[in-house]
Amino acid sequence: MNKNWLITGTSRGFGRSWTQAALKRGDRVAACARDTGALRELHEQFPDALLPIALDVTDREAAFAAVREAHSRFGRLDVVVNNAGYGHFGFVEEITEAEARAQLETNLLGALWVTQAAIPLLRAQGGGHILQVSSIGGVAAFPNLGIYHSSKWALEGLSEALSQEVAGFGIKVTIIEPGGYATDWGRSSAVTSAGHPVYQPFRDARAKALAAMVQPEPDDTAAAMLAVVDADEPPLRLLLSGAAYDVATGVYAARLKTWAAWEQISRAAGDPEAGWPGQRRLPA
Repeated sequence: MNKNWLITGTSRGFGRSWTQAALKRGDRVAACARDTGALRELHEQFPDALLPIALDVTDREAAFAAVREAHSRFGRLDVVVNNAGYGHFGFVEEITEAEARAQLETNLLGALWVTQAAIPLLRAQGGGHILQVSSIGGVAAFPNLGIYHSSKWALEGLSEALSQEVAGFGIKVTIIEPGGYATDWGRSSAVTSAGHPVYQPFRDARAKALAAMVQPEPDDTAAAMLAVVDADEPPLRLLLSGAAYDVATGVYAARLKTWAAWEQISRAAGDPEAGWPGQRRLPA
């Protein structure tokens, strides 16, 4: 059966690739973007299947209106993809209050508003699938991206809780965790804090490492996304790219090793009688 999608952040990058892939196979897409002019060519190619909607996801009322418009036009929504977001580069000391709020408003709260708008409609129709676009940066953290990581780690926690809350209504949730791709995320769409000189050597080294990376194209993810939305039992999390898979499994292996090394002390924190070598026992 053909599916009805709502995707945010569709003017370029992943959002545009996934919009094209869905349209080409006969699905219908409500494509949300700040500037719908970027969707003009696609709309001319798929005039009956593409519904362009101008949306700034930080506007909660506008997010609810966009979801209602898409649902009204198509009659139901099968797939809701929260893809809108951007990268913010800045060492933690450098980030201003305004920059921090703006990053969270878009990457976290924007996804929350669209999700809240969609849940009652999906529940009423007996199910649906919400895909939250996180990042390998929602699993691992790197210098110069602290506030970006904050937004994605928060989105992952929100989405994992959500998956348990709505499972009984037939609503599936999948967290998409892409690695580095040749999108504008680190280029024209990115925001960069004013740099503190003390961090410049670290910033230069990081930029050199990123420049040496060979990044796949966002279109390379389309088949994986279609497979996930077509699955009877989609995963809670899906890593996109071999690099993302390797980083995530390496991070978790290191965490497991650390937790195991400190297991005795961890357990003793809940059972003081267990103690650990060298622990000073307090008198009764």
